[in-house]
Amino acid sequence: MKDDTLFPLYNKSEGADAPHPPPKVSQDGKSSGVTSMHARRVYIETYGCQMNVSDSELMAGILTQSGHQTVPHLDDADVVLVNTCAIRENAETKVINRLKHLNHRKRRHPELIIGVCGCMAQHLRDRLLDAAPYVDLVMGPDAYRNLPVALDSLARDVESHVSLTDRDPFVGLRLDKNEDYADIAPIRKEGIRAWLTIQRGCDKMCTFCIVPFVRGRERSLPLKLLVEDVEKLVDQGFKEVVLLGQTVNSYHDDTADFGDLLYAVGEVNGLERVRFTSPHPADATDSMIDAMANSPVVCNHLHLPLQSGSTEVLERMRRTYTAEAYRTLVSKLRERVPDLSLTTDIIVGFCGETDEEFMETYQMMADIRYDSAFMFKYSEREGTLAHKALPDDIPEKVKGERLEQIIELQENISADINNAAIGDIVAVLVEGESRRDADRYHGKTDGFKTTVFPKADSHIGEIVSVRVHSTTAHTLIGEIA
Repeated sequence: MKDDTLFPLYNKSEGADAPHPPPKVSQDGKSSGVTSMHARRVYIETYGCQMNVSDSELMAGILTQSGHQTVPHLDDADVVLVNTCAIRENAETKVINRLKHLNHRKRRHPELIIGVCGCMAQHLRDRLLDAAPYVDLVMGPDAYRNLPVALDSLARDVESHVSLTDRDPFVGLRLDKNEDYADIAPIRKEGIRAWLTIQRGCDKMCTFCIVPFVRGRERSLPLKLLVEDVEKLVDQGFKEVVLLGQTVNSYHDDTADFGDLLYAVGEVNGLERVRFTSPHPADATDSMIDAMANSPVVCNHLHLPLQSGSTEVLERMRRTYTAEAYRTLVSKLRERVPDLSLTTDIIVGFCGETDEEFMETYQMMADIRYDSAFMFKYSEREGTLAHKALPDDIPEKVKGERLEQIIELQENISADINNAAIGDIVAVLVEGESRRDADRYHGKTDGFKTTVFPKADSHIGEIVSVRVHSTTAHTLIGEIA
């Protein structure tokens, strides 16, 4: 998971007259919400990866089900929930700065309720409350069912003119290995692509990663339920579904593995495409590869995190595969899926990384030739195994220089690969208007290439054939063929 983008979340179709289903109760007796006597208008904004976006949709479903309303604009809100990421330090810095900005609004409107949810809330509770004592509630990823109760209590105090600053914040940070929110219907934004969480938590324990500590142990949702969810998404008009998990391909449901799930989802009538992110190389089974090769709905795009091209660094990271095994896996994938578009994650400057170990990463990237990559310099995360046991001993200047080298390499490779597509006809799922030109649409190819083209007679949600006539390192440009 990646990206510190901000995603305001709302449902355009909901309003005061929108029907709200009764609270659902799972078999273990957990209530997904109670009808609110103090309904509030809630604005949710999300920092982080696709998993955080999916969690925000989940929170919107829980709140709507209990009588609250999600709104598209901050100015309309009685409650602001900031759904946070803890993967990288700059995401936490953005959230703290955002909370300071929201506090200015709270000073003008003391009845405004501010909540922090998600991974950062789980990771930095005490530091967060010290930095932002005006926050009214703090909830981790396994506590979202408690949002209606917390908001009702806070709203009751507001209506009784009790100052929120005179009471302790609501805090819900207990990790629950049984919580999968399987009975909750998320509220998604309108569009052609839907995110579907198939697995929560992570068991991998990579030394640089905080995720297992903030999202708990790995658990998968039932295959039958997920297929039914995809059927509902298709009925709602979604054309593409992205399966989500921290290590998505370690999914299992009794005897069914991730490949079985891909085949089952691919048989849903009316679904155009299915993608998934992010897989772990050690769990890239023949079953998964078979589904990619044989199911016409499973896209020929794979985001396969490498992290480092040095086996020694991978061992320090506890990545559970070698550089040689990764190369062998890529060869197998490209043999079975000839048109494969391959992307990755790279970290430079990890603890103890020598010049030779960095060059192994550089050479791996040059040899494999990824279509694109998310590239980062290592930043120490408090609470991780690396923070406890490995010195962060690479100077920032060296980290920056190494990052610049691989970015330059990847930009050139991406440009070459895209340039080779000139003259090709590619199938593009139309997503919407181009941000730079209202006369053009943009969409994604099967290989997840952003493509821009004149609208002509095409429509959002259609798959159209586009002949590529020019490219950049990041975009294909063409005309409808």
